[in-house]
Amino acid sequence: MEVRTAPGVRTVRLTRPAKRNAITSAMYAALADAFTSADADDDVRVVLLTGSGGSFTAGNDLADMAANPPLGDDAPPLRFLDALAALRPVLVAAVDGPAIGVGTTVLLHCDLVYATARSIFRLPFVNLGLVPEAASTLLLPRLVGAQKAAELTLFGEPFDAAEAHRLGLVTAVTEDGAALDALVEDRVQALAGKPGVALRETKRLLRNESATTVAARLDLDRRVMQQLIEDQQRAGARRAKPG
Repeated sequence: MEVRTAPGVRTVRLTRPAKRNAITSAMYAALADAFTSADADDDVRVVLLTGSGGSFTAGNDLADMAANPPLGDDAPPLRFLDALAALRPVLVAAVDGPAIGVGTTVLLHCDLVYATARSIFRLPFVNLGLVPEAASTLLLPRLVGAQKAAELTLFGEPFDAAEAHRLGLVTAVTEDGAALDALVEDRVQALAGKPGVALRETKRLLRNESATTVAARLDLDRRVMQQLIEDQQRAGARRAKPG
């Protein structure tokens, strides 16, 4: 796995192309560390998750999973999923090729997903005698509706990028990898130039599940807005103070 940092952006790239970037326990541990580190760094506005070699990820490495079953609460796959759900920076995925199993469920936690037309998505958990992870049984029905979520998870059949886009799982589809790289670079750099606190707070509001009425959301919006204004005023006062 490769982790690179540029101004405002942390790029996390899966680099196991010979195995279509199938994820091992060690890779999950590295992913958990990379996401936790990005979350703790206030300079990181965007985390970009991508693959290599024409694959996003084929999902779990099943042989490695059998040898290292995620049975404890501190198992690397579970640490990664916790870090994924808690991530404060904007999470962007660039998908090219297969996005299988966790390669699809992880996208439910992304704020923006860009994919090539040749990308393929699949949720094969039931076929493997398992259940979907990453809170996808909650998040997928919210996104696509209960019956469509049942179809995707119970049958575990592949679906293409056009369908993923129609369902709202993918933000935009590009013709090929070069177009994907250009689009993602443009979108990520646009985000990286925005105020970091405002980005994180807007993401937090978008994902907030406690303020579920208009009145409660108005109150939450107001409190967050007032806090940001007060913080800006204090920062302005510090800059204006002589010496």
